[in-house]
Amino acid sequence: MTPGIFETVFPRPTLAETMGAVAAAGFRSVQFHPPSAGINLWAADADPNAIDLIRRARDDSGVRIAALDGTYNMAHPHAEIRAEGHRGLVRTIELAELLDVPFVTLCTGTRDPDSMWRHHPDNGLDDAWIDMTGAVTNALSVALQHDVTLLVEPEPANIVSSAIRAWTLLDQMADAHLKIVLDPANIVLSDRSRPPLDVLTESFDVLGSDIVLAHAKDLGDNDEFCPAGTGIVPWADYWSLLGSIGYEGDVIFHTLTEADVEAALGISPWRP
Repeated sequence: MTPGIFETVFPRPTLAETMGAVAAAGFRSVQFHPPSAGINLWAADADPNAIDLIRRARDDSGVRIAALDGTYNMAHPHAEIRAEGHRGLVRTIELAELLDVPFVTLCTGTRDPDSMWRHHPDNGLDDAWIDMTGAVTNALSVALQHDVTLLVEPEPANIVSSAIRAWTLLDQMADAHLKIVLDPANIVLSDRSRPPLDVLTESFDVLGSDIVLAHAKDLGDNDEFCPAGTGIVPWADYWSLLGSIGYEGDVIFHTLTEADVEAALGISPWRP
């Protein structure tokens, strides 16, 4: 497994400095947000200067880009806003191909009109599922053209709120270009009625080899997300579960500050 992080944890005046700071902290990969390079995802074409900037920062730092962030609210209640989000996702997929990045992450969304990370009581309705799966189908048609794999993350606030819902989506789509990014805090929060290890173990049983990217953040006793190692996620078990499926990919830390990095790495397989 390879230690990775969101590059936004290391804000610097330039992208080169940011990626250098990522490398200096011991990370070897990032889940990258295109706006960090000044890329407007809704512009007609990707800025070639920005693409060259990313390539240089990546190559000079030795930090690989594991995935691009393509999230938008795929279940937004207004179709025109979903369509606008799709246009940005298309640019992200095109950018992934140009940068030889294999994965683009998705957000299956929520009926909340203001935040794609906030639960809404209508998320469980059939029409919400239909709108979301329509958006995923459209995204997959683009991903196929560019040979990019799209990653769904089970997120309690979203339509795909659990491992079971994620499996249902994978089964319905039946597309090799759709896989899973798994975050242990999200999985634990998806069912607080059971011990965290039981919920995590079930998620690996259900999703198994479809997990191609792993995240690392924690969940506090108050059900708020927090830096890895400061909450209730059973980290030794999480690493073991990843090993049980033969996972050798990236583990992307997030929901932490630069000051939290050393402690977070202390609970990882890469601790000193």
